[in-house]
Amino acid sequence: MNSVQQLILQCNFSSISLEKKMEIKNKGRPTPDLNIKQITKCKTRDYVRQFKNDIYKTNDWICGCSETNRLYCFPCLLFGQKSNDAAWVKNGINDLIHLTSKIKTHEKSMTHINSQLNLKLLGKQDIRQQLSSAYRLNIKQYNEKISHNRYILNKIINCIKFCGAFELALRGHDEKSNSENPGVFRGLINFSSELDSVLKCHIENSSVFKGLSKSIQNDLLECCLAVCQQRIKNEIKQAEYISVMADETTDVSAQFQLSIIFRYLLSDGTPVERFWGFFNPTGHDAKSLSECIIFNLEKVLESPDMLICQSYDGANVMSGRLNGVQKIINNSYKNAHFIHCYAHQLNLILIQATSQNREIRIFFSNLTDITNFFSNSPQRVTVLDKIVKHRVPRSSNTRWNFKSRIVNTVYENLESLIECMKEIESTFNQTIAINQAGALHRMLIDDRFIFWLRVFHSLMPHVDILYNQLQKPTMDPVELSKAIFRFEENILKERQNIDNIFETSQNHPTKKRKHDDTIETRKIAAKEVCDIFIVNVKERFDYKNHLNASHLFLSTKFLMYENNFPGDHFNKTIEAYPFLDVTKLKTELQLFYKRTDFRDINSSVHLLKFIIENNLIHIFSESYKLLKIISTIPMTTAEAERSFSTLKRIKTFLRNSMTEDRLTALAMLSIEKRMINNIPNFNEEVINRFAEKKERRIDLTYKYVPEI
Repeated sequence: MNSVQQLILQCNFSSISLEKKMEIKNKGRPTPDLNIKQITKCKTRDYVRQFKNDIYKTNDWICGCSETNRLYCFPCLLFGQKSNDAAWVKNGINDLIHLTSKIKTHEKSMTHINSQLNLKLLGKQDIRQQLSSAYRLNIKQYNEKISHNRYILNKIINCIKFCGAFELALRGHDEKSNSENPGVFRGLINFSSELDSVLKCHIENSSVFKGLSKSIQNDLLECCLAVCQQRIKNEIKQAEYISVMADETTDVSAQFQLSIIFRYLLSDGTPVERFWGFFNPTGHDAKSLSECIIFNLEKVLESPDMLICQSYDGANVMSGRLNGVQKIINNSYKNAHFIHCYAHQLNLILIQATSQNREIRIFFSNLTDITNFFSNSPQRVTVLDKIVKHRVPRSSNTRWNFKSRIVNTVYENLESLIECMKEIESTFNQTIAINQAGALHRMLIDDRFIFWLRVFHSLMPHVDILYNQLQKPTMDPVELSKAIFRFEENILKERQNIDNIFETSQNHPTKKRKHDDTIETRKIAAKEVCDIFIVNVKERFDYKNHLNASHLFLSTKFLMYENNFPGDHFNKTIEAYPFLDVTKLKTELQLFYKRTDFRDINSSVHLLKFIIENNLIHIFSESYKLLKIISTIPMTTAEAERSFSTLKRIKTFLRNSMTEDRLTALAMLSIEKRMINNIPNFNEEVINRFAEKKERRIDLTYKYVPEI
């Protein structure tokens, strides 16, 4: 407490710590409203004088005490306890009649002036140092040196950012100055020094800190990662809800890697998916994985209620309802509903559709044979480039639409591939190549192969479109629902067109007609493939539980909802998110359904942005909350799959001993390079963290010249 009574009776100001002194100074003088009244009696009347608070404004050194009901001198209470003027220091003033004269007298005293000076200079540099020109010049020269050091470090950070953005190895086989293979980082530094004389002078002449060692690289990468993660934390603080996505893989050194992605909305309503890092959990079971995810969630979440969704693949260890990761996390975060990645589900639908018939299984096996035939032979690829002028796609674990790409490639280049096989048969000397090319040639002109090639060439483009939409970061449940509806319509049209596809394939000049029973069997099998697509999409992509909320914002159904309110979907939404105001949300939704100008909005993200841009947040407060939840829900873990592609490019066979921190930092510089470019003074923040991390052999912190 900073009361006058404490300053007089209990506080020996000169003996307390500087921190306490500064606390008292910063808090300032006490200025209570005193109850001082004086009555002066005269012959004709009585004059009453009362205390007014204006006395504090006209005299910035006067303070008051509500306990003694008297006025004191605040600077003298602190520094003038030995003053002879006891009235202003110990006894206090309550004489309003002579107050003005006493103020003028005290202001002229040496003790008062000295106490004021001591109070003003408390916590500042010594007067002699402030007035010393040599001291100020020394600080100026020191700061010029700091600017030079930070300039050098800024150039080094730019080289590290360049290597990270383009997924290049920093270190080489031998990083000595005369090495022929110093690595990309050292090579980039040497190249930059040829263009920058200041950097070149530092590299050639510095004997204390060059900034190129392995430990410095690791420290700078760690600081870059810390700045990026702090930016993500700051964005999450501004977001009301967040979702977590996770997926696991094995890197080139057979280490288990768990990728964690956060999805949330920026202030303008745009959904973003931010890479958080690669992690190596203690085990591969649900308990170990969930502990790793929860540990990282605790770093960014201010409240457990912020987490409204979690999304993984369909593996039992992740999606198990009893003991899976999603169940363990849901026990700690009650609003964290689970989403099974819809891209994985579409992949499962495609696998089921392409494996339900023996002829179809043989067809896709033959397609894989074409890929394998060209995969390991440069001579065969040379013929392929010469005749077909198009490469055959290779299989990839992170490309769900590989089958679609190979079907389209073979269909579009069928005649050229036949010519290619003929060329290999007639010109090659290897028996294996001749036999394989002959077998593929016979397969490519087989009427059964031609039929299924045409069938899947008509179906796969629709699968491709849905895959591409699923992988968009801005995809939300409302937009996906419309995309699924269009997919079902297109597949149904292709089913009705099966007869035309069959007639087209039979008109091929190299084909022979089969018996009628074979024709009908193939037609039925092709229609069954379409039926599997339609039925499984309806079953696997059916919105249940918390995703019922997306049905409320399907603009294509607003006209129907106007007359028949979707009570079932509404009740399930309230059950999933009980914190919403039921009455107000229903009123807002009825208004959406009634107004025709809302019926052209395509997705929840667009509707959310419309509300934000037109400042309608308070009008549609409950819909705004629900739209933010829907837009935050991820439909796929495609971002995690993309991070695995980055992982395989960063951690290669030649760089398989990389630590987790260095791996995550390099992956962050590559995956989130757009976010990094939008961080103002990114390099300056990295340098500040680098300077604070530990004692350095180079000075990086400025000193400030005191003002006189």
